[in-house]
Amino acid sequence: MAEAGHVTEGECVGEPRARGAAIELENLSKRYPGSPRPSVDDVTLEIKGGETVVLVGPAGCGKSTILKMINRLVEPSGGRIRIDGEDVIGADPVRLRRKVGYAVGSSGLFPHMTVGRNIALVPRMTGWPKARIRDRVEEVLGLVGLDPGEFHGRYPGRLSEGQRQRVGLARALAADPPVLLMDEPFGTLDPVTREQLQDELIRLQGELRRTIVLVTQDVDEAIRLGDRVAVLGERSRIAQVGAPEAILTRPADAFVSGFVGARAVLRRLDLTRVGEVPIRDWPTATVDDPLQVLVRRLRTTGTTEILLLDRHGRPDSWLGRGDLMRAKGSAARAGTPVRSTVARDATLRDALEAVLADSGGRVVVTGRRGEYTGVVDMETLLNSVHGLRARNRRGRAGA
Repeated sequence: MAEAGHVTEGECVGEPRARGAAIELENLSKRYPGSPRPSVDDVTLEIKGGETVVLVGPAGCGKSTILKMINRLVEPSGGRIRIDGEDVIGADPVRLRRKVGYAVGSSGLFPHMTVGRNIALVPRMTGWPKARIRDRVEEVLGLVGLDPGEFHGRYPGRLSEGQRQRVGLARALAADPPVLLMDEPFGTLDPVTREQLQDELIRLQGELRRTIVLVTQDVDEAIRLGDRVAVLGERSRIAQVGAPEAILTRPADAFVSGFVGARAVLRRLDLTRVGEVPIRDWPTATVDDPLQVLVRRLRTTGTTEILLLDRHGRPDSWLGRGDLMRAKGSAARAGTPVRSTVARDATLRDALEAVLADSGGRVVVTGRRGEYTGVVDMETLLNSVHGLRARNRRGRAGA
């Protein structure tokens, strides 16, 4: 992993930039005046540079307070916070916040500013040149999947909730911070948009490798996004911290087990990628093959259908015997179109949903350019679920 650092004024937008910075929380606590008990009590946690750590726990346990103490929106009552070895308690809080991106569930955009001005806010405060700010605004809009030409001049009131969240994320990334703090970033979104933005964050983190600390009450979200998950109990005391699979299969105590719930196997489907299970090779043909070749291929393979690929090797349609008999001269418009595919890095949950929605009980697996690489069917997925259940039982027995 690249060594952590910061962007220098002379860097161009297209040059390699800083990776994530390590964060150390040591005996961190927060007690508000008049409160008989601390909101955060003696939290110690080390977060590696480039790692995504998710803090998950019940409402009111102090998760967001920890996040706000990292960037000094809330002053700690005790303990230490270090970012890349520097104790931030004694640092200038304004200067600190310019190096730490912060995204919240409500997006926090200024309604009187355009999208472009919202995103440019921190770079402008930091003193970046206008040309560099302009280039960076366009770059981060592209990163979060928004067309700069379409969205740069819009106001937040003219955006959907999901678009506002994307702009909020773009603003948090604008000054290229090594640390990104996210407080319930997707909590107000509908399930479909929420999942889309979770996938977007996974993709972005794969490219940027920033240090992300994310707060959520949603166990599924924590399992899906975190390299490590910290389960917090009352007063933010860490009940267990570890890889998602360890949290699911080897809960430290009854509190963690109860919080994770009984859906451990289904949640593990979010941890397993399609490329990790057997991918079946299916008989294929191309749209340019004559009908007699397709008929011979279907007869010799012993299957009830073949997969027709376009001229770029991408899945086009499923062809059965009846389709070929009805085809006149060309099979290009025959058969059942392939309506959904999954990539090799998609989760088994994604694959299961696609298979359940397909009348044939299978889904095509594609490569980076959409080209055919194989097929995953219901039998493969069921075998994988049975294997996960067996490992889950063994993990609990050994806990």
